[in-house]
Amino acid sequence: MAHHTLEMPITPEKARELRIGDTVTLERTLYGIRDATLIHMFDRGRRTRLDLKGHAVIHTAPNVHRVPISNEAPVGYKPFCIGTTTSMRMERFTHDLMQREGVRLIIGKGGMGPDTLAAFKEFGGAYLAIVGGAAALETTWIDCIEDIDMDDLHPESLWRFAIHGFGPLLVGMDSHGGSLYSDIQQGVASRREAVLKSIGAM
Repeated sequence: MAHHTLEMPITPEKARELRIGDTVTLERTLYGIRDATLIHMFDRGRRTRLDLKGHAVIHTAPNVHRVPISNEAPVGYKPFCIGTTTSMRMERFTHDLMQREGVRLIIGKGGMGPDTLAAFKEFGGAYLAIVGGAAALETTWIDCIEDIDMDDLHPESLWRFAIHGFGPLLVGMDSHGGSLYSDIQQGVASRREAVLKSIGAM
């Protein structure tokens, strides 16, 4: 297992260096995205002016405060609590997010499925897991909200965060077909079958 400190954005080749079980810390830039953002981008044909190529996105609809524009709040928002949401329901968008927008890394909770794994293999990417309930800690890794697009969807806007030391995050899925989530599911299924057999239920 290795630890990677990645200054975003990264290349597909760099993303392919990540393996399940590795840990990652991100520097510089992170984008926040969620269901409504993705629906508008890919189901309704909206385009963003923000450049996601080579970047990481985090599944979030952050709690922010409106504040006067300043050097610390260049778009008039201050991060208050940047939590992470469950990723699986956004599975159908991964391929297009990587192909059209050039995203390399996805951060979320609970893992994703085979379509996402296939997209990582095709384009070079990885899923980075964060512990649920860590929103207060995550927020300390965010320096400011640098930019925002699609703010009519607030709070499911497209956010650009300036970050430092965002991590460590666990590589849960990689571009080589590795998935900690499928490994766990297979292990659970195997143990369940053994238990059922032992009590004569199979």
